[in-house]
Amino acid sequence: MPPSATATGRVSVITGATSGIGRVAAAGLARRGDTVILVGRDPARGQAALEQLVAETGNPLLSFLAADLSSMAEVRRLADQLRARHDRIDLLVNNAGALFQRRRESVDGVELTFALNHLAYFLLTDLLTGPLQRSGAGRVVSVASMAHRNAVLNLDDLPLVRGYSGWRAYQRSKLANILFTRALARRLSRFGITAACLHPGFIATRFGDDNGGLFALALGAAKRLFAESAEVGGGRILFLATALTLEPGAYYVRNRVSPPSAAAQSEPAAERLWQVSLELTRQWRDPGAEAAPAPIS
Repeated sequence: MPPSATATGRVSVITGATSGIGRVAAAGLARRGDTVILVGRDPARGQAALEQLVAETGNPLLSFLAADLSSMAEVRRLADQLRARHDRIDLLVNNAGALFQRRRESVDGVELTFALNHLAYFLLTDLLTGPLQRSGAGRVVSVASMAHRNAVLNLDDLPLVRGYSGWRAYQRSKLANILFTRALARRLSRFGITAACLHPGFIATRFGDDNGGLFALALGAAKRLFAESAEVGGGRILFLATALTLEPGAYYVRNRVSPPSAAAQSEPAAERLWQVSLELTRQWRDPGAEAAPAPIS
């Protein structure tokens, strides 16, 4: 068994932490001595990952919370649990996400990719702003993707009922992640909270495997030929989680600031997405917690 990690006093929350790049990043944070809260959908898988990570890292300051983040009520329940246990949170990593080849809706009637890959980021971050502020140097790291390039964010067609494409929905959600990060950084900088996002790389994980059919076969072949390891992708999350400084609102590729697509740099689009996200999550947010509108520069 490895020696016990020396506690840093930092509290880190990471979603999608039971496998893939999330698990790698969680292990890195645990080895540093952080108190790490792993979040995942499957309780059995989460408990197994928790036990393995404690054994691997020697850090007993790990815990697991189960939540299906495609449900806004579940996001709210998770945030309430975190706030009850931790007055201060130093790091939030929004990592959980998926690609759905067939169109589905969340329990809230929202197209599932948008609900899980964007609205969960938005609502969880909003509900944890208080604990992040009390850190004095809180940080929000969101996992976006190079897939955002060539994406178009049509907020008048959120349901994607006609002409649905799993890949197009995924691209749109990753564009939303970058726009969200830009708007978030502008709002939270006055509280000493830094927000940034990243492309972790094309990584060989379980991502997309549940879709089945030709899509899963093609994706599997591409992973075998071109993908990097989960250790590489998780290391990139860990870099943003632990770097001494980050450029607020920036998009990182291979641990360096990189310009995203023109659509991802649109401040009007970021503000409109923020307002739409407020409306879609309003009933699960804290009363009176409306974020002050940021000016469009």
